[in-house]
Amino acid sequence: MLGTQTSTFSIDEYIQNHLANAQEWHLPFLPPIQLPSFLSLHALMVIFCAIFLIVLFCFLYRKKDRVPRGITNLLESFILFIRDEIAIECLGKEEGRKMTPFLATMFFFILGLNLMGLIPIFSTATANINVTAALALITFCVYIFGSLLKGGLPHFKKVIIPEGVPWWILVILIPLEILTLFIRAFALMIRLVANMLAGHIVILVVLGFVVILGYIVTLPAIFMALFISLLEVFVAFLQAYVFTLLSAIFISLTFNPEH
Repeated sequence: MLGTQTSTFSIDEYIQNHLANAQEWHLPFLPPIQLPSFLSLHALMVIFCAIFLIVLFCFLYRKKDRVPRGITNLLESFILFIRDEIAIECLGKEEGRKMTPFLATMFFFILGLNLMGLIPIFSTATANINVTAALALITFCVYIFGSLLKGGLPHFKKVIIPEGVPWWILVILIPLEILTLFIRAFALMIRLVANMLAGHIVILVVLGFVVILGYIVTLPAIFMALFISLLEVFVAFLQAYVFTLLSAIFISLTFNPEH
């Protein structure tokens, strides 16, 4: 333990519980809160994040203001960046505008979950592969069914059967193209969970130096852990951006297979 045996708060147990999905909600210096059997900790974090975003955009975001101020101005800056630099850049002006609400929702939702994971009283839901798998599955459904809705089976046929390729190459290429559709979603799932999990593990390892090297390194270890935590704020934004950007690219590849 990184804390003393008589202490009611153990740093290593807390960080591990901060990452783990369980039926108990561990808060610093407080007894664990038992959750209902139908609700896990990370599911609760997802619900909290969804409620926060609903309140943020339905009650605090003032779209009708001629001159955006405060939180409205900040949110519009992110939305305009997603629309102009991600959606339109990857999908074109018409389709980019249509996909902006979806991409902006994914960005803010992932960002919200990432930032919640940095707050001691919450847990890191994006360090759970089930959560990132669900997010990746949503993107998978969008670029598969969106392609079908756009042009039907003839359009989707172009996604898995490139034009102008000899038939004997298609025997190998078609299974690879179908497999690629799943690999893209798998990549979204793995890279998000790996990056969010890695930062917290590093913090645990740094604090573990206290046990290995003794309490003489306590202060440097705490400062290093604090620095990594600040770096995690940047990573939280970066991973939300990367997930959104890759989603836009994958959607573009199925919406416009001829490109």
